[in-house]
Amino acid sequence: MKSSVIIFPGSNCDRDMDVALKKFGFKNQMIWHNDEKIPKCDLIVLPGGFSYGDYLRCGSIAGKSRIIQSVIDFANSGGLVLGICNGFQILTETGLLQGSLLRNKHLKFIGKDIYIKVIDVNNKFCSKYKKNQILNLNIAHNEGNYFTHSEHLKELIDKNLIAFKYCDIDGNINQETNPNGSIENIAGIFNEKKNILGMMPHPERMVDQIISNDNGVNLFASLLK
Repeated sequence: MKSSVIIFPGSNCDRDMDVALKKFGFKNQMIWHNDEKIPKCDLIVLPGGFSYGDYLRCGSIAGKSRIIQSVIDFANSGGLVLGICNGFQILTETGLLQGSLLRNKHLKFIGKDIYIKVIDVNNKFCSKYKKNQILNLNIAHNEGNYFTHSEHLKELIDKNLIAFKYCDIDGNINQETNPNGSIENIAGIFNEKKNILGMMPHPERMVDQIISNDNGVNLFASLLK
């Protein structure tokens, strides 16, 4: 399976993603934001980081990069697109995903391991997980507070487009288990066709039991499946 990781000025998780993808046998290529076309591939990843220093809004300048039209065309043709952290923010800026990532509820940067619950497994990103499985992943963001309007929130719920929700180790979902204030504790969402996933936690950081844990492994295994 071929993958492409897009690099923007300020990306800082692109190499982590490259290592994770290659660990599972992806033939990965790194694509510079100023290129116009993406070589033929099966998966595009928009990695975490602080593209363009988060000036204006997180992901807003990256969303106008030269490479983005190729990403949009690829996504609209049904190609798989994964946006993590800043990548999620870029997806909302391009309109590939609806909603916005606002400042964290306490207006402070958060960098820590948290728990999320797998809400939907009927998709190509999460099929190797079990529904309601609890994962321990890492977050590192200042603007991870997901918000959307009421009509879209209803659509997310009704069409099973919520991928993950923040919770505690026992799976409880409430304001106490919500690190950034996201509406309905949302940690990740799909588009309507479920070929695009945006999520704030970092699965690429949790693929090695020695240095972290292996809770991110099944996301990559699901994509390979």
